[in-house]
Formats: sequence, C-alpha cells, structure tokens
Amino acid sequence: MASHEDFVIYTVEQMEKAGDIYFRKMFGEYGIYCDGLFFAVVCEDQLFVKITSGGESMFPGLPRIPPYKGARDYFLVEDIEDRQMLKELVCITCKELAKMKGKNDHAFGL
Repeated sequence: MASHEDFVIYTVEQMEKAGDIYFRKMFGEYGIYCDGLFFAVVCEDQLFVKITSGGESMFPGLPRIPPYKGARDYFLVEDIEDRQMLKELVCITCKELAKMKGKNDHAFGL
C-alpha cells in the first residue's frame, strides 16, 4: 500500500517550525527534506526519520525499524501530533546530517 499524499502534507505541516520542510515523491512513497537535506521518508502512511546519535540520546524510546524491505533502520515516529517533539527530532537530526555531509564533501574535495 502506497502512502496517501494527504497524510504526507499533514506530516510536513506538523514539522514546519523546524525549517523549510518539503517532500518529493520517490519510488511510490515520499522523501522528506529540511532546508534541502533529505532526513526522512513516509512509507505506507508512517513517518521514518534517519537515526543519528543526537536523536538516539534525545529520544531513546523511539522504535527502530526499516521503512521498507532491505533498508537500514530508521526511527518510526508514531506520534506525529506532537509538534514540539517533531521539531526537536528534525532539528537535531538535520544538524548532525549536515555536519556529516560537510565532512564527506571535504573528504572528496568538494
């Protein structure tokens, strides 16, 4: 079952205070971006956020499962109603991912 775009729009609206949040359709599901950085997916109307050490420290109780067969584990965010939690999770996740991206760009001379 593919995700419904209405669910994706609602999910993105719940995170809007974390930055410039938008989505793109990917392989029948949706990728979620913050300020140009890919950090989450919506698969089968569920939100999955990349796991970072800051996210693990801040939210140790979030379930970890792959969003689709063959994928790495992501955090499964079951309570998308909690805007404050989403904002904090998105901010800490994207801050760490941006640092990692910067390190990778430097390592490859970009």
